[in-house]
Amino acid sequence: MATPEKTAAVAEIVEDFRTANATVLTEYRGLSVGLMKQLRRSLGTKNKYSVVKNTLTKLAAKEAGVDLDPALLAGPSAVAFIKGDPIDAAKALRDFSKENPLLVIKGGIFEGKAVTTAEIMQLANLESREVLLAKIAGAMKGSIAKAARVFDALRIKMEAGAPAPVAEVKAEAPVAEVATEAKIEEVVAETAPEVVAEAANAAESTEN
Repeated sequence: MATPEKTAAVAEIVEDFRTANATVLTEYRGLSVGLMKQLRRSLGTKNKYSVVKNTLTKLAAKEAGVDLDPALLAGPSAVAFIKGDPIDAAKALRDFSKENPLLVIKGGIFEGKAVTTAEIMQLANLESREVLLAKIAGAMKGSIAKAARVFDALRIKMEAGAPAPVAEVKAEAPVAEVATEAKIEEVVAETAPEVVAEAANAAESTEN
């Protein structure tokens, strides 16, 4: 019969499974208390690294609807419940295991699917969400600036009373950018409507 302590422990693990973005199961045999604390610090405050009892974890996984391979719970187990960026957490676990081979990454769950140790390492090699967002923002900023220059050139030509040939306007941008002309116009329309409106007004004045 389950004791209140076991029931509470299972309920806590169930909640961790349900709220985690990813789960990584490890073996920590031989790691000192100091190294365990260091590992928890490297994972950050959003994530939870817990030493667990295998039988209780199996029960919790089943209750949480997580298809967990029983082989992952062989030996002394500790589970990293990732509630932050899975890529950052995978990097932290990879780097720690390189310096401390006693930490064995056995596998886990990512986006509801079982993943192997190799797949976790592949995840660790990806760029983090913050880095990707920064790159996307930089690329978008550059595209908007180039598109704005194209529209400004169009406005200047129209104000001078000279029609701007389509081919000439496209020459302002590389071939790769011309292929995404529709997208650029959409971005410019959202971020710089005054440029678009001004070019349209100039075009109408020229036609009249």
